[in-house]
Amino acid sequence: MNYPVWQLDFAGGGLLIAAIAVFHVYISHFAIGGGLFLVLTEMKAYREESPAILDYVRRHARFFMLVTLVLGGMTGVGIWFTIALLTPAATSLLIHNFVFGWAIEWLFFAGEIVALFVYCNTFGRISRRDHLRVGWLYFVFAWLSLFVINGIIGFMLTPGDWLTTRNFWDGFFNPTFWPALALRTCLALMLAGLYGFVTASTLKDAELREKMIRHCAIWLLAPFYFFLASAFWYQQVLPRPLSAFIFQRAPEMAPYIKTFLAVSPLLFGGGLLLAIRLPGKVQKSMAAAMLILGIIYMGSFEFIREGGRKPYLIHNHTYANGIATDDMARIREEGVLRSARWIEHRTLTADNRLTAGREVYNTLCLSCHAINGPMKDIVPRTAKLTPFSLNAKLQGMGRADTYMPPFAGDSQDREALSAFLLEGLHGKTAAPKPATPKLATTAATAPLAFDVAKSEYVLLAWADYGLHEIGDAEHLFGLLPSANRLNAQLIRRGELPELIGKGITMTFRGTADKSLPAGVLTRHRQDILYSAVLPGLSPYPAAGGYQPYPILTVEARDAQSGAVLAAVQTVVPVASELGCKNCHGGDWRVDGRAGLADATGRDILTAHDRLSRTDLLAQAAAGKPVRCSLCHADPRDDAPGDPTRLNLSAAIHGFHAPFMDDMDGASACHLCHATDPEGASRAFRGIHHQAGLDCTNCHGTIADHAVSLLLAEEEAGKGEAARLIKVLTPANAPNGEAIRPRQPWLNEPDCLTCHVDFGPPENDSAFNQWTKNGEELFRNRTDNSGMIRCAACHNGPHAVYPTDNPYEADRDNLPPLQYQNTPYPLGADKNCRVCHTVAMDSEMHHPNSLRMMRNRR
Repeated sequence: MNYPVWQLDFAGGGLLIAAIAVFHVYISHFAIGGGLFLVLTEMKAYREESPAILDYVRRHARFFMLVTLVLGGMTGVGIWFTIALLTPAATSLLIHNFVFGWAIEWLFFAGEIVALFVYCNTFGRISRRDHLRVGWLYFVFAWLSLFVINGIIGFMLTPGDWLTTRNFWDGFFNPTFWPALALRTCLALMLAGLYGFVTASTLKDAELREKMIRHCAIWLLAPFYFFLASAFWYQQVLPRPLSAFIFQRAPEMAPYIKTFLAVSPLLFGGGLLLAIRLPGKVQKSMAAAMLILGIIYMGSFEFIREGGRKPYLIHNHTYANGIATDDMARIREEGVLRSARWIEHRTLTADNRLTAGREVYNTLCLSCHAINGPMKDIVPRTAKLTPFSLNAKLQGMGRADTYMPPFAGDSQDREALSAFLLEGLHGKTAAPKPATPKLATTAATAPLAFDVAKSEYVLLAWADYGLHEIGDAEHLFGLLPSANRLNAQLIRRGELPELIGKGITMTFRGTADKSLPAGVLTRHRQDILYSAVLPGLSPYPAAGGYQPYPILTVEARDAQSGAVLAAVQTVVPVASELGCKNCHGGDWRVDGRAGLADATGRDILTAHDRLSRTDLLAQAAAGKPVRCSLCHADPRDDAPGDPTRLNLSAAIHGFHAPFMDDMDGASACHLCHATDPEGASRAFRGIHHQAGLDCTNCHGTIADHAVSLLLAEEEAGKGEAARLIKVLTPANAPNGEAIRPRQPWLNEPDCLTCHVDFGPPENDSAFNQWTKNGEELFRNRTDNSGMIRCAACHNGPHAVYPTDNPYEADRDNLPPLQYQNTPYPLGADKNCRVCHTVAMDSEMHHPNSLRMMRNRR
């Protein structure tokens, strides 16, 4: 923000720092362990009176001096050069905070240089004792240099109390100082053995070569156990959130952790193998291979340590883009273009959108991302994005995506960055708003006949869910329960109507579309309710297109004669308009308006595999797709899942809410669900929709909804729930009440919150007043008699009578139209005669049931 930017494209994303730093660290650790190797091997030569070993030490010392002083010195200067240009703010802080530490380290380094020059050039020219003293002096200087550097490097990952005290010693002796020092010391000794293999394998004397290779193998293998022990110690002292981030949550760390674990046995096994007598050419090849394995090993460790700081350069103090945490709020308010010092375009115009966007990119993104380069290339990462999904990505940065810092810009900066990334890099122009789907409206379906004077029976039928969605990608993964439930109750009309539960057979079949499933409804043991789960129900008619509201005909027959006692037509909703494509790419699979495309589904699995370290995409490709409820509990699917993981609803809403909680009202709901009033399903179509309510009146905003689910998971001891709650800002419940935890599909908004005593609504929000259990759910509730289901007369949730179906106005209203020639709930407007053959003056079903319908059509 306050420094000029070194604009890199291909070499951006930290490529230069990574390339130079890993190489330098590999050499510098050899410079420490190799110093002790020289001294102890020289002592071995004197102890065994072996001129050959002493000559090997002399040769190895020359090799050691060239590698450590020339290559090590050059790369050391290179590190300072690159970090000063690429991360000047953090570099300045390290210099100013540890200025005396650096001065002492440079003094030690000068001592290393002098001691090594003297050591290498005085073989046979001074006494053995003095020569060894010089060697020991070099090693002490080298290890003390490590001692100082280790404190400063460790500070960047775990600054500890320095964040509050700003005390030099608190930062230097940080929480990881001692385990990191032990680990690096062991690693330095191991590298001495690896480098020793290189020079020992070139010895011409076979006997001496074998002897020295075995000597080097001891240097590699003996510290190995201590190295692994110190690595475990290092991991244990990391603050718990940081440890969880590195080893569990950050997908970027997984390849380096796997590499580190995989190379460990290879190094150990290679050391053992080299200790065996092998042909000279094989030993040379193996020595070279072991040296390469060593740099891979060192590189993986350094990438884990460096990546573990993300999204910071200095943990909890300076973000990866150089912005101090204390300055973030101010910059987000002022905007990058307005507040950054080295910016040309302060105001966004139609003419400078791309160049201003490039400036925002340079300021906020360049330090971590390359353009068409090998390190975190921004081009493929943004290829599938649209203006909307890019904005959602920026909204979730630092919250759902904790590997990245929060987006530090304002709305102007977002627009500019979007222009640069989408138009400048991908040539995408702003797409026009998609046209509202033109629905294939159908001719009015005629209700079945009913004679109020003569008909003996009334058959009521309804679906459990007035809004039912299917994942529609079962060959890739099973997201949602694939079936709605059809219910029916048969009533014998009379002065005292009777529910019929014996001597009948209840069947269902498609009304107009004969491709719809047909079958038998079975009776529940606990009450007189017939039901059938319909897994074969599809929103895709045989004639083609998309119809989320198929009509089924339900018939009640005499079990003996087979005569039809009563019949009714009802809609059983099944929508496939999940909006995953809005962020995951792809397009609608069917008719340009619905269905999850394979490209979308594969991207979902790819993201899950990356974030959760699973292999779901490979399993799907092998023909073994996994249901989400296998790991994530789903009460609606009666799936217990893994009790240590978030349940499915909490996981989905909790993870996605941070990307969408800047959206207004129910727009976040419409983004994913089939409720968009301009979509192809428009599934929220009941009386509450007509009254002007939306999803938020019952479920709250996306943040409210997610927090209510996550709170219950937090109470169950699931740490991921607590982490997600921290990044959400719910609007809280009406009247300022704290949001109450709930379980999905069991604790839902209670109708009686608004309709107190079943009367007219006293307020317009049922959020935070949950049903106690599944028995209190609207779809399971009964009237005062304990026999007639509420939904039998009112229809399923989200489609309460009277409905306004987008494909055919009265499509959902067929049962009330059949029995009372109005679209209102059964018995509304004192239509008790639907079931009762005498006039009724008592409210036997529920209070206020004899009131006239308020919401007329």
